[in-house]
Amino acid sequence: QVQLVESGGGLVQPGGPLRLSCAASGTIFSIYHMGWYRQAPGKQRELVARITSRRTTNYADSVKGRFTITRDNAKNTAYLQMNSLKPEDTAVYYCNAFRDGHDYWGQGTQVTVSS
Repeated sequence: QVQLVESGGGLVQPGGPLRLSCAASGTIFSIYHMGWYRQAPGKQRELVARITSRRTTNYADSVKGRFTITRDNAKNTAYLQMNSLKPEDTAVYYCNAFRDGHDYWGQGTQVTVSS
């Protein structure tokens, strides 16, 4: 069983930065592919960014050039660096770990972009 705990959410002004962290436990973190998803009120959950166990990354078009996903296997932690935040980035952000049909989720962290 994999446990994921997100942190780093909060209120930020438009144009500002924020870094989310996802701490994993209960597994060999390095073999899992990691992803960040978000869900805004009234909308479906969507993929924001993903990083494979070999550190290949991909991003949603809406965040390319602004967000960066990384991982530190020594700390069992994945990160999402978010820059130039926009009000439309407001959502609950969820961490996801997946491999070989096994899929795990964190509880989510709220990100609100507002002046």
